[in-house]
Amino acid sequence: MRWLLLCHALCFSFLKASAHTVELNNMFGQIQSPGYPDSYPSDSEVTWNITVPEGFRIKLYFMHFNLESSYLCEYDYVKVETEEQVLATFCGQETTDTEQTPGQEVVFSPGSFMSITFRSDFSNEERFTGFDAHYMAVDVDECTEREDEELSCDHYCHNYIGGYYCSCRFGYLLHTDNRTCRVECSDNLFTQRTGVITSPDFPNPYPKSSECFYTIELEEGFMVSLQFEDIFDIEDHPEVSCPYDYIKIKAGPNVFGPFCGERAPEPINTQSHSVQILFRSDNSGENRGWRLSYRATGNECPEPQPPVHGKIEPLQTTYSFKDQVLISCDTGYKVLKDNVEMDTFQIECLKDGTWSNRIPTCKIADCGAPAELKHGLITFSTRNNLTTYKSEIQYSCQQPYYQMLRNITGIYTCSAQGVWMNEVLGRSQPTCLPVCGVPKFSRKLIARIFNGRPVQKGSTPWIAMLSHPNEQPFCGGSLLGTSWIVTAAHCLHQSLDPDYLALQDSDLLRPSDFKIIMGKHWRRQSDENEQHLGVKRIFLHPLYNPSTFENDVALVELLESPVLSDFVMPICLPEGPPEEGDVVIVSGWGKQFLQRFPQTLMEIEIPIVDHRTCQEAYAPLKKKVTRDMICAGEKEGGKDACAGDSGGPMVTLDKERGQWYLVGTVSWGDDCGKKDRYGVYSYIYHNKDWIQRVTRMMN
Repeated sequence: MRWLLLCHALCFSFLKASAHTVELNNMFGQIQSPGYPDSYPSDSEVTWNITVPEGFRIKLYFMHFNLESSYLCEYDYVKVETEEQVLATFCGQETTDTEQTPGQEVVFSPGSFMSITFRSDFSNEERFTGFDAHYMAVDVDECTEREDEELSCDHYCHNYIGGYYCSCRFGYLLHTDNRTCRVECSDNLFTQRTGVITSPDFPNPYPKSSECFYTIELEEGFMVSLQFEDIFDIEDHPEVSCPYDYIKIKAGPNVFGPFCGERAPEPINTQSHSVQILFRSDNSGENRGWRLSYRATGNECPEPQPPVHGKIEPLQTTYSFKDQVLISCDTGYKVLKDNVEMDTFQIECLKDGTWSNRIPTCKIADCGAPAELKHGLITFSTRNNLTTYKSEIQYSCQQPYYQMLRNITGIYTCSAQGVWMNEVLGRSQPTCLPVCGVPKFSRKLIARIFNGRPVQKGSTPWIAMLSHPNEQPFCGGSLLGTSWIVTAAHCLHQSLDPDYLALQDSDLLRPSDFKIIMGKHWRRQSDENEQHLGVKRIFLHPLYNPSTFENDVALVELLESPVLSDFVMPICLPEGPPEEGDVVIVSGWGKQFLQRFPQTLMEIEIPIVDHRTCQEAYAPLKKKVTRDMICAGEKEGGKDACAGDSGGPMVTLDKERGQWYLVGTVSWGDDCGKKDRYGVYSYIYHNKDWIQRVTRMMN
C-alpha cells in the first residue's frame, strides 16, 4: 500500500503547491522546517540559498532534527549542496542510531554559497517535528586550505578576514599577478678579470617571472671565456627549443644560445672584452638554475728576467695583458731606474704583448760620506773608505779633552736603507762632551799651607779671568762645558747706590764691556797658551739680591768656544753636597798680604765650615748666611779669598771619580783672612738645577 501511495505522489508531484525558494544573504541566521516546532506538513519542499561574501565559507549545524526515517532518505530528507556537489543528506530521528541524522556533525561549504533543501513526501504517518538549524559565515584560511597551486603564493602567504595577500623575501619584488615573486636583476656589472656568475638563489630554484641582465665589461685587449659549472637546470620543452626559461649570451656581433635543459653548454670563447648575459624565467617551474665562471685573457708578454741581486713577483709561467710584476732587490740593494733609487718598481704587460718598461738594475745601498763629528774623528773599517751596505765606521772623540756621551761605542754600520746606524743611538749622531775636572798637571794635597801659594801652571785649567778691554782683570770665573762661564753675579754690575738696592738693567755690564781670558797664568803678563773670548749673553740668577748677596751666581755665554788643551779644560758640576771638613782649593788673582796683587795665579787650601758655625760667626755683624751660601776657612784666619778673587772657583777632588768639581764661587766676607771670619761662597750644588736649565748641560 505504501509503495502505491508513493507512486501516486511521484506521478502527481507537479501539483505540489508548497514548494518555494528562500534567498539568504546575511552573515549568520537560523533555518527551521515549516511549522517548527509543530510537525511539518506533508508534500512540502523548501530551498534556502545562502550566499556570503567572497573569502568566506558557510558553517551549518543542527540543534534539533526529527524526520521520518526511510532507506537512503527516500521519503523525507534535508539535502545540503553547492552548485557542483551534494555535501550531505540527512533524515531520521536523533533518538535512533540507524538513521542518517546530523547529530553533532558540522557541514562546511567549500566556497561562499550553500543550498539547503527540505523535502517531505505525501504522507506523515506520525507527528515528526522537523529540524532547527543555524548557519554563519566563517573566514577561509586561503594560506593553508588553498588547493589550487597555481593561485598560491610564491614565498609568503598572509591571511586576513575575508581574504589573503602574498609577499616576497628580501631582494624580491611582487609580480603584477600579486602572487609570483620576481627579482630585479638587470643591473649587474662585472669588471674584474675573473669571476663567478649564478642565477638568483642558486643552487635553490630561481625566481619566476624574472629577467636578469649581467654585463662583463673589461678593457679593450681582453678576451672573455665562459665555463658553465656544477648544476645546469633550466626549464625546457621536449619539442620546442627553450620556450619558457632560457639563458642567452651576446658578445660583440656573436650571439650564443638560447640555452636550457639539464645539459650545460660547452665552454665559450667569446673573442670579446664585452659580454652581455640575459636570463629569463616565466611564471612557473621549480628548476635550480645555473652557475658559470669567466676568465679574461690577453696577448702574452715575454717572461721577464730578474735583475742581478733582485727578484720579480709574482712568478708565473706566462704573463698576459694587464698582468703586473713587481721588481725588488735583495737586502742592501736599491732599485735604480733612470738614475733614481727606489724600493720597488712595477711594470705591466700591454695589450700589444710588450712590457711597459725595461727591467731596472739593482744598486747596492750607499750611506754616503758620514757626517762630521764635532770634536771627533771618523775611522773607516775598509782600505778604500767604502760607504756601501754593511760597511763600518767608528766615531771617536778627540783625546784627552773630549769623551763620547754615555761612553757608547762609536761603531756605525751602513744599513740596507742606506743610513748609518748605531745599535744604541740608531740614526742619531754621537756627541763628544768635553772632559771635565781632570787636569793634565795634577797637584798633591800632602799638607796644608798657611799662606797662599802660586798655582802650578796648568793645574787649574778651568779658571777664567774676567777682564776689561784695557786688559785690567776684575773678577774670576770657571769654565762649564765649552760655552759657559759661571761667576759671581755681583761681578757683572756697577756699584749700586746704598739707598737704592734694586738692580736695574742699566746697572749691568754689557757683553761688549768685558772679555773672558782662558789659559791664563800670569796676571798682567801675556801667556803663550791664553785665549781671548768674547761675550754673547749674561744671565743673573733670578733670585739674586745685591744687598744680601743671596744667590750671588751668574752665567756668561761665550761668543765662541775655547780650544781645549792642557791649559784650558772645564770643571765638573757637583754630583752631591760636600761634607764639613772637606778640603777645598780656592784660586784667583786677588789681593794678598799688604793689599798687593800677585804676579801669577794663586791658590789656598782650606776646609769646609759647618753652616751653623758660619752663621754664628756673622751674627754679631747682622749679616745673614743663607742656604744658598757655603763657608770655608780657618778659625784663626790668615787664609782667605780677597778683592779681585770674586767669582773665582772653589773646587775639591772627588777621589772615587778622580775628578775635580766646583763647590762654590767667591762671593763675600768680612775683610780678608780675619780671625773667626770665614769666607762666604755662592753654593753651586744649591743652584745646580738653575745652571743646568740655562746651559742645558747634563752631567
